[in-house]
Amino acid sequence: MGMVVADDGPSGVKAPDGGWGWAILFGCFIITGFSYAFPKAVSVFFKELIREFGVGYSDTAWISSILLAMLYGTGPLCSVCVNRFGCRPVMLVGGLFASMGMVAASFCTSIIQLYFTAGVITGLGLALNFQPSLIMLNRYFDKRRPIANGLSAAGSPVFLCALSPLGQILQDLYGWRGGFLILGGMLLNCCVCGALMRPLDGPKKLEESKVASKKKAKKLLDFSVFKDRGFLVYTIAASILVLGLFVPPVFVVSYAKDMGVYDTKAAFLLTILGFIDIFARPICGFVAGTKWVRPRCVYLFSFAMFFNGFTDLMGSMSDSYTGLVVFCIFFGISYGMVGALQFEVLMAIVGTQKFSSAIGLVLLMEAIAVLIGPPSGGKLLDATHVYKYVFILAGAEVVTSALVLALGNIFCIKKKSEEPQTKKEVVEREELDRLEDKSSEEARMDSVEVECFLKAEPEKNGEIVTSPETSV
Repeated sequence: MGMVVADDGPSGVKAPDGGWGWAILFGCFIITGFSYAFPKAVSVFFKELIREFGVGYSDTAWISSILLAMLYGTGPLCSVCVNRFGCRPVMLVGGLFASMGMVAASFCTSIIQLYFTAGVITGLGLALNFQPSLIMLNRYFDKRRPIANGLSAAGSPVFLCALSPLGQILQDLYGWRGGFLILGGMLLNCCVCGALMRPLDGPKKLEESKVASKKKAKKLLDFSVFKDRGFLVYTIAASILVLGLFVPPVFVVSYAKDMGVYDTKAAFLLTILGFIDIFARPICGFVAGTKWVRPRCVYLFSFAMFFNGFTDLMGSMSDSYTGLVVFCIFFGISYGMVGALQFEVLMAIVGTQKFSSAIGLVLLMEAIAVLIGPPSGGKLLDATHVYKYVFILAGAEVVTSALVLALGNIFCIKKKSEEPQTKKEVVEREELDRLEDKSSEEARMDSVEVECFLKAEPEKNGEIVTSPETSV
């Protein structure tokens, strides 16, 4: 983690850092927006679903939970599909799944059917789009990768600000069934984004190398990333981070209502948070791409995590609406920094070749944490009825993750960077030493031959020897 992996892309192809990469970035922006904003935007239909099926709010909330669980928990499956079929086919199938799930949900007659259609099928479709889009972004950008990650991550707050009002309008005009049907049609745009993911053309190779590459079995899920200490430290820190990262946005509106703030003013807090988040992500990506910061991006990520956790701890002391507004401003900045850097740091750790497997395994670990974090905060609130303790718990978890990442990088990873990083480096070093020994031995042999020649004919040394050529 202390060192950045040099990436030339798959099969030795250098990342173009532009050109068609901007189309890839545009597609990744849309996919990220749908993937992160859709589970939250669906919540505007919950009141209609409660009235339709006669269930409670907790029953309808499982739709969003299942969507997030599928987005995170199917990471290894997505990695296997990408390594087997490639990014573009997987994204095209994922776009169809996401659309079909919402279209089928519009015909459901029970909440259980909604769990399967809008939750499982749509969630799987979004997962099959989200992970491959990040992999393609990593392949097309190298020098400009931090700013590309920041811009693509900005899709989440942008789509959240757009989809939530749109969902409310669709519900008022066409009801929840018509709204689900239209949203299903909108998700077909994921197929368009998938079509943009053109693979990089590799250099022409010899027939022998092609045959050898065909014979070599390709790993569908590379577990060797767990041998990388940097990946292990990142995975542990990211899992602890997710425990508390999503808790404040879930409870901040209720926190304001508990203070006696009107519903409209309380909901406006999320608008403030999202608006700040839109600008924080690309700006942080630009800063992370500078020459001085990029080799140290892991420390910037640690600072962003610590900043976020510290903001939670300070937010727990808010006793007025103004205090919560200030909290949302700083939380939006820190939340945007974390969102812009989380996958950039992972890309820098494992490189292009192993990123498809690494992100799947990381998302699987985060899926467990994301299912524990908000419910644990809710149980703490039920036990104490004090929102302050919920924010303190979330802040403590995020600060702990920042310390794990920073200290792990200082004490565990830097020691590794002093040693040869790969077997290839060891072989190259041995080959270089062998060549040096061989050249020195040849030089010694030449000096011995010259010395023997001079000793064998001492009388001719320094004299002109008569020969037919010199006589003429």
